[in-house]
Amino acid sequence: MASESGDKRVFVLGNPDKPGVKAALDHVCEFVAARCTLVGQGLGHDASEALTHNADFVVVLGGDGTILAVCRSLGHTQVPLIGVNFGKLGFLAEFTVAELEAHFDDIIANGDLISERMILECRIERSGTVRFESLAVNDCVVVAGAPFRMIELEVKINNVHLTTMPGDGMIVCTPVGSTAYNLAAGGPIMQGAVMGIALTPLSPHSLTHRPLVVEHMARIEIGISQANEGTTLLVDGQINAALKADDRVLIEQSDSKLELVRNPSHPKWHGLVTKLRWGQSPNYE
Repeated sequence: MASESGDKRVFVLGNPDKPGVKAALDHVCEFVAARCTLVGQGLGHDASEALTHNADFVVVLGGDGTILAVCRSLGHTQVPLIGVNFGKLGFLAEFTVAELEAHFDDIIANGDLISERMILECRIERSGTVRFESLAVNDCVVVAGAPFRMIELEVKINNVHLTTMPGDGMIVCTPVGSTAYNLAAGGPIMQGAVMGIALTPLSPHSLTHRPLVVEHMARIEIGISQANEGTTLLVDGQINAALKADDRVLIEQSDSKLELVRNPSHPKWHGLVTKLRWGQSPNYE
């Protein structure tokens, strides 16, 4: 149901590492304050302060990586994110400053522009104790690490043994993350709203291990049978935790969802076609 713009509470957060963000922050805050209640602003990747102010939306000035970090910082209490792109690709941060201004009134009055995307929860168990846990918006990746010898993983789904895989590791990703590391490793592209989890082996020492998409309710367990000194769990390419032999990595869907405001001026396949050039003939000239 549409509501008055002035009733909405908005927090603005900018990534200070992105060129142009500091200069744009005051302008965006002034624009927002003229149309609704600006409850706060800040520089960084942590939007938890927005929760203390009961924000209805968080405007994020940055890139896709900023969106990932901000989502994780909100934990299990997610707030719709309006991503203004100051990065490169802009898959998640869909707006320019001009587009934010053009669509702002519709955005905060129209809940239909908010799309929900799956988030994963992952944790490391060692000797029956949880040693690490995190939300993951894009992916959880087990990588071999230095000295880069082959590792061996035991993969279970819903407590049923699936495979033993020697190789360089495994990517477990959401549909949002399917266009990130997963895509570069030869994994499948999934539409953002698809409810599924992709498992993509990294350089498996086998011709039979291929990418696999499982149902969103699957509980995935990766046992570390053989590890290197540098074997690591990477979360969204931003957080890492050391892994040892006999550790277990447990991954499953979170009860929370990334709430992302889509740009109404972009057609459904805008990112896939314009950012990744999917389906377009290569130009060899």
